[in-house]
Amino acid sequence: MRVVIVGFPYSGKTALFRAISGVQADHLKPAEENLATVRIPEARLEWLEKLYKPKRRTEAAIDFVDLPGSAEGDVEKAGLDKHLPTLHQADGLLLIVRAFESGSVPMREGSVNPERDLMELRDEMLLADLTICAARVEKLENAVAKPSQDRDQQKHELELLKRCQEALEHEKPLREVVRPGDEEKMLRSFGFLTQKPVVLIINIGEEQIGQEPPFRDPNAADTLVVCANLEADLMEVEPEERPAFMADYGVQALARDRIVHVCFDALGMISMMTVGSEEVRAWPLPKGTTAVEAAGKVHTDMARGFIKAETVAFDDLYAAGDMRAAKAAGTVRLEPKSYIVQDGDVLTVKFNV
Repeated sequence: MRVVIVGFPYSGKTALFRAISGVQADHLKPAEENLATVRIPEARLEWLEKLYKPKRRTEAAIDFVDLPGSAEGDVEKAGLDKHLPTLHQADGLLLIVRAFESGSVPMREGSVNPERDLMELRDEMLLADLTICAARVEKLENAVAKPSQDRDQQKHELELLKRCQEALEHEKPLREVVRPGDEEKMLRSFGFLTQKPVVLIINIGEEQIGQEPPFRDPNAADTLVVCANLEADLMEVEPEERPAFMADYGVQALARDRIVHVCFDALGMISMMTVGSEEVRAWPLPKGTTAVEAAGKVHTDMARGFIKAETVAFDDLYAAGDMRAAKAAGTVRLEPKSYIVQDGDVLTVKFNV
């Protein structure tokens, strides 16, 4: 899973990246893309670790990418066109807009206006998608004019892309017009930006901490208010000293955990747990994953020789206290290949190869 942070210059992109990743400023490369793997906090996994006392605990993780800043003289654009290969490969986008005042940080277009900036970010995303879509439509129109073995498939793709082109020309994101399933799969290789899930961060100043978001983005999976610069500084404070600093600023909890969980949900993921003496582990799975597909994530032999999945919901296991008590309570089930795994399921796959 990979999420790319997108915003205009001076919006606080790199501060947000530091706040999420804990990477210190002097370890960043300003002219290059910076990447960090961030583990997803999982309280359920911590409880399972205490119960099973394994050799290791492994959380699910998300990769976050901070794009380099725009070139000098190009401070009014997010520069998405320069980073399309990275953006196309992203599973989701974390948009950040500036809502803080600062005499030392240049203002975009002469004022601080997060709603304007969000609209113009979306315009850049729409334009990037439209450019690619229009070029492919033109190529397909030329191709279907000639007899070929792939002509029927090309006509089908052309029909879908023309519908996408019309939507983009009317400033409508593709996630609103592309149907899940076959259409989504057909367009997956394009990596269209407006088809990706989005989370919006409104970057505020210290004096705004505790306030409600000035607005919410109906097109985003969620809208969060974060003082990115302060959160980045808090990540550099020793963990045992951090609560005192957070109390001074009225920060109830680090924004990092909230952002990571919101991004995980926006990507349409759930967590499956596996347990044992060697490891307790959270496995990220797309919603709708079957038991046999989940088994294949753990090991291909498990999917190939799948018999049944011994399954218990985490809440039932927690209420019982341990697996033996959960079985006695009748909450442990044997599920077939077609079972749809639910968030928090603890699975033990029975297989034979």
